[in-house]
Amino acid sequence: MRASGLFSCIAMALIAAFAAAPAAAQKKGGTLRLYHNDNPPSTSLLEESTIASVMPFAAVFNNLVVFDPAKPHESIDTVIPDLAESWSWDSTNTKLTFKLRQGVKWHDGQPFTAKDVQCTWRMLIGKAETQDFKRNPRKVWYTKLQDVSVNGDYEATFELSEPQPSLPVLLASAFSAVYPCHVPQQVMRTKPVGTGPFKFVEFKRGDTIRLVRNPDYFKKDRPYLDEIAVRTIDSRATRMLAFSTGDFDITFPSDVSVPLLKDIKERAPKAVCEMITTGTLVNLMVNRVNPPFDSPEIRKAMSLALDRKPFNSILMEGHARMGGAMLPQPEGEWGMPPDMVNSLTGYGPDAAKNLAEAQAIMQKLGYSDAKPLQIKIQTRNLPAYRDAAVIVSDQLKKIYIVGELDILDTPRWYSKLSRKEYTIGLNVTGVSVDDPDGNMVENYSCNSERNYTQYCNADVDKLLAAQSRELDKEKRRKIVWDIERMLVEDAARPVVLHSAAGNCWQPYVKNFKPHDNSQYNNLRFEDVWLDK
Repeated sequence: MRASGLFSCIAMALIAAFAAAPAAAQKKGGTLRLYHNDNPPSTSLLEESTIASVMPFAAVFNNLVVFDPAKPHESIDTVIPDLAESWSWDSTNTKLTFKLRQGVKWHDGQPFTAKDVQCTWRMLIGKAETQDFKRNPRKVWYTKLQDVSVNGDYEATFELSEPQPSLPVLLASAFSAVYPCHVPQQVMRTKPVGTGPFKFVEFKRGDTIRLVRNPDYFKKDRPYLDEIAVRTIDSRATRMLAFSTGDFDITFPSDVSVPLLKDIKERAPKAVCEMITTGTLVNLMVNRVNPPFDSPEIRKAMSLALDRKPFNSILMEGHARMGGAMLPQPEGEWGMPPDMVNSLTGYGPDAAKNLAEAQAIMQKLGYSDAKPLQIKIQTRNLPAYRDAAVIVSDQLKKIYIVGELDILDTPRWYSKLSRKEYTIGLNVTGVSVDDPDGNMVENYSCNSERNYTQYCNADVDKLLAAQSRELDKEKRRKIVWDIERMLVEDAARPVVLHSAAGNCWQPYVKNFKPHDNSQYNNLRFEDVWLDK
């Protein structure tokens, strides 16, 4: 054999050997160091509506099904097993049966069975013997759920009054954790018991949170980490500096604004960063029960006064998406195409025309520079809320509404929203699943606990019910677009923009992947390992 032929054979053999070699083995051990930007209201995911609770405590729990953490875009096609090994619909699409894993234990050693699934959802739909939820923000997801029946210890069937094709997607949300029947909710709010990869150790409010590896986790090689340690830091500048100097391994979800992302890359050039849509939307909330905001004319004027371009350019340097209630394309599964968005009242390029129309409405109602409408604009004490509220306040002045900012900490903010104790609010609404049932139904249907503006339109509710039972995705999408138009015309909860933000992690953090249409569902960290 000629030398050149021999070298060629050796090269091919080496290539084949490298191709066949396994990837670098995951390293076990270590502590994942995270910071928190806020104070979680409680540890009970079923009772809360904020990522402030999801980020530190999702790792305590399991769902029946989850979104594949390795796939950045969430949809019905990326739903994978968790506590359920498999699932199937019956011929009527009204019964969804789950085959459950055997041998799973709660963190206190009690066995997990179908009874736990049954009692979790009976509590959520109000069918349990004891009703000790303080809040039930996603009860409206399950208005079609009549009951959960069990067949032995390892089979549970969700029985619906009519088809709901989104149900597996809703069950994959981080807010759809399975709870233990034998632990009261008072305990779940402070010392949660789950089946998840990490066990709860301590929660020092406003200070630290600590979770440790669950040695009895049903996925025998998971988690890789020994511990998750979370520390609360109020100042965003301090948080960014601490990450850049290596004090933390991953930034809080979507905490890195576009300008701050540039600073981090300069200070920590080896950090891995991604700019993504977050599944959160900035919106103006008007409590339409409180005079004078019970006037449709004032609400329309406020909606017309919103000039979305400055929000995008100032807060997100053009990276945000413009749309209605649903996350716009291309990341959104259900959002309107851009030309349709531009045709909506108050959208489109002619902001001056919109403002003139809004001013005319307010002048007709007797308001002017000399006689402004004085209000308080309440918002949450986080930069993403405060910064947007400042711009809203400035824009409303142009239609003779003078707003004083009232900044609230997270527990007070959510308490006031749930009790409807506000008049004007600037909110950043998090959508845990990109689906109309997990967004529109939750935020706009008449009987939803999360309908903070008390908006109620019987025609919208009929369409919400119609889209929810529609099995054909394209037909369902068109119904959703009809609802979008109605919500804009009613100024139901004027959407300013859909946020984009950065997430960063140190280069030695492996198997961490933010998702592009929700920031809630990749925070269990059971697949994350540290290459150091």
